[in-house]
Amino acid sequence: MKQEPARTTPPHRDDGDSQAALRAQILASEHWSLLATRSITWQEIFSRTAIFLTVLSAAVVALSLVVQADGFGESFHTFALVVLPIVFIIGLATYIRLVEADIEDAWLVIGMNRLRHGYLELAPDLEPYFTTGLHDDEPSILQTYTFRTKVGVAHLLSGSPMIIGVIESLVGGVLAAVACRALGGAVELQVVSGVVVALGTAAALGNVLRVKVRRLRRDYHPRFPRTGDHP
Repeated sequence: MKQEPARTTPPHRDDGDSQAALRAQILASEHWSLLATRSITWQEIFSRTAIFLTVLSAAVVALSLVVQADGFGESFHTFALVVLPIVFIIGLATYIRLVEADIEDAWLVIGMNRLRHGYLELAPDLEPYFTTGLHDDEPSILQTYTFRTKVGVAHLLSGSPMIIGVIESLVGGVLAAVACRALGGAVELQVVSGVVVALGTAAALGNVLRVKVRRLRRDYHPRFPRTGDHP
């Protein structure tokens, strides 16, 4: 009678190791999901900025063609007062969306910082190898953004909302000056109205950003803030 070979039982991993591996896999999957979402958010920021600048460039070219054909006469005023408000509205919508996208990106960074904190709970000895933030308080979030715990003026001025906000303010000022010219206002009045509207637009846009950031700081409560043992 032929004897069957003895079956060998495959080695089983310790239950603790299995749970740790499963937790790490779940955290990694969520991390990749947040990375993909953040990439989509930044693509939207770039595309919306490009669309607004394209519309603005097309409007400037169209206005220059009208000036070449008819000078700064009634046709120019009519055309400018039709085109510039459209550009202004598109710019306003772009600015608001860029502010919202930056806030969404901040939430994604918060999520990834929390996941890195989870990695360290599974493997605390890996802490020296991380460069970005490991906690979800404001200094750690800024560390992920800029590798510093504080943001300088240069970083704030170079952001997409700031650039679009400056351009949008200039568009508003030009629109006010053209409207004043169409109504027969003097050159001094045109300059004053343009400057006032440009500054007012900049202040209003800055206030929108300030309110949204203040609301985010008010409503957000970190789950894993830094302690004295974890700088």
